[in-house]
Amino acid sequence: MSPNASYTLRYFPAIGLAESSRLLLTAAKVEWTEEHPEWPQAKPEQPHGRLPVLVEKSADGGADFVITESSNIERYLARVHGFLPADPKQAALQEQIRDLISDVGVFLGGYVQAKDEEGKKALFEKFEGLFETLVKVQTKLIKDNGNTGRLFGNSLSYADIVSYGFYKNVMIGIVKFDANIPALAKPKLTPEVAKLIATVEADPLVEKHTAKADSLV
Repeated sequence: MSPNASYTLRYFPAIGLAESSRLLLTAAKVEWTEEHPEWPQAKPEQPHGRLPVLVEKSADGGADFVITESSNIERYLARVHGFLPADPKQAALQEQIRDLISDVGVFLGGYVQAKDEEGKKALFEKFEGLFETLVKVQTKLIKDNGNTGRLFGNSLSYADIVSYGFYKNVMIGIVKFDANIPALAKPKLTPEVAKLIATVEADPLVEKHTAKADSLV
C-alpha cells in the first residue's frame, strides 16, 4: 500500500460478498468510494469477470493496484490496516473462522438457488448443521476471550468484522430470496454470539456504517 492511498470498491448494490470489505474500509478510516458497474456489460472489464473488485489508487501517481475475490480483498485490507495480527499463527486462527463462514455461505447460497424441493431440503440441512457448528465455535472463542463480545483480543479484529458481515447477510441480505431464514437462524444464536454482533455494531470504528441498517439482534 502506498501512503495515503484511496480505494474504489466495485460491487452490486447489495450486502452480499462485499459487506466485510465495506466494514474494513470504514474501520481503516481511509478515503474510499463504491461503484456499481452495469452488469453484465462490465463483466469483461473485471479481473476474473466477477465482483467484488478493489482498486487501490496511489496518491503519488503510481499504477492502480487491482485485486478481486472477496476473501482475498478482505485479507489484504485486514493485513494492511492492522486488523489481522502480524504473527502468522495468530492470523491463521482468525482466518480459519473466515473459511468456516465461507463454507456455511456455500450451502446457504446453494439452498436459495436450488429449484427442486428435495435438493433444497438437503442443502438447508447442511447449512443448518454447519451454521450450528459456526455458532458453537464462536461461542467458545468468545468465552475463552473473557466474554467481552470479541473473538480475539480486546479490539475490533478481522474475525469480528467478517462474522458480523456474515450475520448481516443471514438476517437481512437473504430476506429477498427466502424471508424465513432469519426467523430460523436467529434462535440458534447464543447470548455470546448476540453480544459479538452488538459489540461490532456499536464499535466506533464501524458504527458509521452499521448504523445504516437495523440492529441484527
